[in-house]
Formats: sequence, structure tokens, C-alpha cells
Amino acid sequence: MMKISIITATYNSQNFITTNLNSINNQTYKNFEHIIVDNNSQDKTLEIIKNNGKNIKIISEKDNGIYDAFNKGIDLSKGEIISIINSDDYFADEKVLEEVSKIFANYDVDIVYGDLKYVKRENLNKIVRYWKSKPYVSNSFQNGWAPPHPTFFVKKKIYENLGKYKLNLGNSADFELMFRFLEKNNIKSFYLNKLLVIMRTGGVSNNNYFEIIKQNITLLDILNIRNNTPKIIKFCLFKIFNRLKQFIQI
Repeated sequence: MMKISIITATYNSQNFITTNLNSINNQTYKNFEHIIVDNNSQDKTLEIIKNNGKNIKIISEKDNGIYDAFNKGIDLSKGEIISIINSDDYFADEKVLEEVSKIFANYDVDIVYGDLKYVKRENLNKIVRYWKSKPYVSNSFQNGWAPPHPTFFVKKKIYENLGKYKLNLGNSADFELMFRFLEKNNIKSFYLNKLLVIMRTGGVSNNNYFEIIKQNITLLDILNIRNNTPKIIKFCLFKIFNRLKQFIQI
């Protein structure tokens, strides 16, 4: 059985971390470790984690943003598979790790991802949108597509060979990493047609319109199409279309 390292970055997360912990603790697949990288929380986050977490490793120190925290977690990890899940997000059901591990065991792939559901921050029964993904095909990123990052399970050896999150890209660091793995290096992936993670709206990357504009400019640079008007138009139109589909599918 392959060990899965689940990495969660926290900062003053006392209001939501229990849901995250419960979704991990209740997994039927038990060969996991949960690495908490805490940015010196000043509330009861660490107390809640220590009282409720299972197979926990905790590091609490100042970091340089969430992707720096993810990188620290990857460095600390002992598992063959890495999962990144934010403190206010949680696994959709108790079979997620089991089903993901079966894909890695039965298929020659290094990446597994699935679907993501957005819910209201204070009302988990209120669905905002549903991110239905699909199997990766070449040039998908240039067409405004990317897998849902919270569902992105990766073998640790890929991080070791191709690098971790780049800290100079702001909220686009996850897009760049997935683009680097899938598009630039043709890492074999598997789309698991299943809801894997539920995300609360209102997080760092989806709550600031200025940051969204800045992020999209960075995406054009990552794809190397910033000076290519036809490709920019194509990217933006497909990205808008893909986003609209998420609201239609709820």
C-alpha cells in the first residue's frame, strides 16, 4: 500500500479546520500522514488539530505564503503520493483516498485528479458551482482548461524531479505547476470521474477581483501567449466558457 501525504496549510483556521480533519480521519484508507504547516496561528487552530487530528505532523513557523507552506510540507513528507488540501476544504466522502490509491496501484500514472464542488462558506448545503473536469489532452491549458488543483494527487518523485511551487507567481503558482507537469513534461495522468474535494468559497484565490485580473495576466505569461492576440482571445473565451459550465452543472 502506497502511503499518502496530505498537506494542509493553516493560519487562524479554527472556524473550519475541524471539518477538514474529520474528512481525513474518516477515510477508509488508513495509510496516510497529515502534515500541517501552520503560519504561527494566533487562535485555537493548533489546539484543535492536536486534539482531533490523526497521523499528524505539525510545523508552526512564519512562512512566505501558502505555496511556501506547501513546499515545506512536500519536503517533510514521507509518502509516495502527495495531496494538497486547504484548511477550509475537505474530502467529499470517506472513500476518496481509497479510490485514488487504487488508480495509482492499477494504472501506470503519476497524477490523479477529479472533480471539485464549491459551497457557501457558512452553508455547506448551498452549492455555488461544480467543477466537472475531464481527461487531459495536449494544449488544454492554452484553451483555458486546468484540473482542479485541490483534487491534484501527485507522486512525490515528480516534485523531486521537476520541482515544487514557484513562489514568484502569486496565486498562479498552482496553475504553473500543473502546466509544467502535464503540458511541458507529459507526465502521465488519470482523470477519476468522481467528486473528490469540496471547497468553501471566499478563499485567497477567489475573493479579490484585482488579484483575479493580475492572476490572469500571469497565466498568459506562463503560457507564453501574452503578445499573441488571437491566442489571448481564444484562451479568455474558453476560460469564460469553462467557468460558466461550472454554474450550469450544479
